[in-house]
Amino acid sequence: MELALWVARRMLGRTAPNPAVGAIIADETTGEVITRGWTQEGGRPHAEGYALARAGAGARGQTMYVSLEPCSHHGRTPPCAEAIVAAGMRRVVCAIEDPNPEIAGRGLAVLRRAGIAVDVGLCAEEARWMAAGHILRMTQDRPFVQLKIAVSGDGLIAPGDGAPRWVTGPEARQFAHILRARADAILVGRRTVADDNPELTCRLPGLERRSPRRVILDAAFRTPPTARMLETAGRVPVTIFGETGTAAPAYPKGVEVRRMPPGPDGRLSLAVVLESLAAEGVTRVLVEGGPTIADAFLKADLVDEVVIGHGTEKLGASGRMPVGGGGLNFLGDGQRWQTVEERSIGADRLSIHHRTARFAAKA
Repeated sequence: MELALWVARRMLGRTAPNPAVGAIIADETTGEVITRGWTQEGGRPHAEGYALARAGAGARGQTMYVSLEPCSHHGRTPPCAEAIVAAGMRRVVCAIEDPNPEIAGRGLAVLRRAGIAVDVGLCAEEARWMAAGHILRMTQDRPFVQLKIAVSGDGLIAPGDGAPRWVTGPEARQFAHILRARADAILVGRRTVADDNPELTCRLPGLERRSPRRVILDAAFRTPPTARMLETAGRVPVTIFGETGTAAPAYPKGVEVRRMPPGPDGRLSLAVVLESLAAEGVTRVLVEGGPTIADAFLKADLVDEVVIGHGTEKLGASGRMPVGGGGLNFLGDGQRWQTVEERSIGADRLSIHHRTARFAAKA
């Protein structure tokens, strides 16, 4: 199952609106891995169908380990559960059930009716976080939200005066590009565009084409058409959310303008923005905005994972708090946040934090 999760992880950011799933066909009498399968780019074929096609007759009588319940409904491809039955498999080990109401236990029921042994729950916690975008889209009408922050040795961020200043080393910055490649969309606020004029693409060699859509929250459409992000919109699309009734300048090709009424606080509703993105298949959003955007997402309890790169250089008086006025103090709330990983990355340190109790024990 760990191997199934590993091959699924490689496809994060490439399978929306479908989840990234891994499937392993193994001979339990010998311990041999017969074949590995994973959801293909664009979501089709599914991991199970791809693994069965690769295994051919070798799948008969064997066991499949799959990170998410096989589908049971007819879509653009036949149901994976029926394909498993037709292949003559003996056993299926599934990490978690699929919360999609079109499936939701029906795929496992198809297998059991056919006499296939079914076990559920192996590596369930890891699988839920792997499929977090899919689960949240199915159950809460929003994508998974990952907040990325880079801080200096004294826990601050660069001043944002229009001149880029790195607070972490090259290895940590490369990891940030991997996060971009695993996302379906990158979201920032207008101030980040004005302060840093970023491109927000994935520029790691070999991963350039995996740059996701960029999203800007800009209530009054003050982002100029000459911003670097918009100049590349023909290659990597940009969506700008603004208020209803507000005029937008003539943006370049590839820039989509979406208008929405302000929320009760007079600002753009983050929940409505996320719902709009989820409705068209976005499952994973990487928030790379400044302290105001980060604070807003956290206060709305819409952040599922926080990834922090901790540099060694100190900024002192020139630095700013990374989140509102309280810095990273919010992570001290053990009832809400759990540190799941800490490791070195080059000369820096990386920490990853999960919002606790985000998923029910059973989807």
